[in-house]
Amino acid sequence: MSIFFVGAGIRFLYLDTPFTELLSSQLPGAITFTFIMIGCMAAMGMYQLDSKLDLESTLLRLMPSLALGFAIMTLIFYLFPDLYLGRGLLAIVILLALLLILITRMVFFRWPGLEVFRSRAIVLGTGSGAVELLNLTEDSSILRNLNIVGFVPFYGEDRRVPASVVLPKQSSLASLVNQYDASEIIIATQERRGGGFPIQELLECKMHGVKVTDVATFFERERGYIRMDSLYPSWLVFGGGFDQSFFRTTVKRMFDLFASLLILLVSLPVILLTIVLILIEDGRPIFYRQERVGKGGKTFMVIKFRSMRNNAEKEGLPQWAATNDPRITRLGKIIRKLRIDELPQIINVLKGEMSLVGPRPERPYFVDMLTAKVPYYNVRHSVKPGITGWAQVRYPYGSSVEDAIEKLQYDLYYVKNHSLFLDLIILIDTVSVVLLGKAQESRFTHVNARKYPHHISDSVELELSKLSPI
Repeated sequence: MSIFFVGAGIRFLYLDTPFTELLSSQLPGAITFTFIMIGCMAAMGMYQLDSKLDLESTLLRLMPSLALGFAIMTLIFYLFPDLYLGRGLLAIVILLALLLILITRMVFFRWPGLEVFRSRAIVLGTGSGAVELLNLTEDSSILRNLNIVGFVPFYGEDRRVPASVVLPKQSSLASLVNQYDASEIIIATQERRGGGFPIQELLECKMHGVKVTDVATFFERERGYIRMDSLYPSWLVFGGGFDQSFFRTTVKRMFDLFASLLILLVSLPVILLTIVLILIEDGRPIFYRQERVGKGGKTFMVIKFRSMRNNAEKEGLPQWAATNDPRITRLGKIIRKLRIDELPQIINVLKGEMSLVGPRPERPYFVDMLTAKVPYYNVRHSVKPGITGWAQVRYPYGSSVEDAIEKLQYDLYYVKNHSLFLDLIILIDTVSVVLLGKAQESRFTHVNARKYPHHISDSVELELSKLSPI
């Protein structure tokens, strides 16, 4: 908002008008401009923690954000003439915003001298969990606000991190915290039984204001997913979240109804055009109905625009859709990329079978298979499935068992932390994914390298081998 008033001061510098009068006259426009620009920048992914910070990537997102904001402000001027600012003022403010945002991002995110503002952490453990944390620290775009100063070996645990990053355990954890000026201890060891686990030392650190964080909680906080290979039942039982209260359910339902009707109204021309194009290219049927699993394991018929050719599963066996599925029509490729094929699911939302935001509903065939083989898979059915979800905006398109497990980690995060604010963030990110064409795959390189226990993935792969390789 300050940028707006600086621009207004430049634009009206020649006028003999008191500053307070100028402030009051331009305040409505300043508030409108601020919220519109924040929304446009969020829609283009500029507030995502894992977005790249180089000049080219920043410009790639900032320029369309400002252009979209300019278009929306022009529409607002047409609908609400009292908010009209003038082309000169709007041009000056947008130019100032472009320059100051670029300068700010380059200074605060790229200047090495600002390392002092990052919190410092010590990791307890040197095993496989510690290795993954070490890999994260090598990419500054992933853990920007945290500096891991070293790893403390745990009694009886094999060391898998380089000796150069291991801290000498010659004194207590409290002494190490003071020596390295750490504000957090991350527990990255799974073995916590016996006399080797320093529970008293951790308690002493916690009593002195040092944050003690489990590795599962760390990944939930920093990466937005709940790791399957560090998850245990007591963490789910005694941890926070999983709000299924009447108030939360009511607010979510009211939001679904209002937002769905608004989206239906805005997208009606697109819906009608899609119907016509489907009829021209491949004829009837226009819509595709398929049985899916919803809240509480109840099944329902999901409705989508048909994007595949007729008899796509003529063999009679369910098949997972792939990124370049040969069964998809030419129009289907377009409407899938733009998520237009999901629009008819607004009917499912209005009927109460789905929500706008939630885990994507899966087919009973795959649900039965994955529930039997993958721990905690059924937890995702404790909320209504959604048209879009946290997994859809945080993980690229997948068609394998490991992809299903990775997406489950994001679904578990949503089920545990879902709120109206998170729903809004997901909807904004969905717009970003549609506008940019795909999710930023660079986010997931460190995740995809992780392999899961053979008793989980191999048994499911055996079942999937009976299906088409698509």
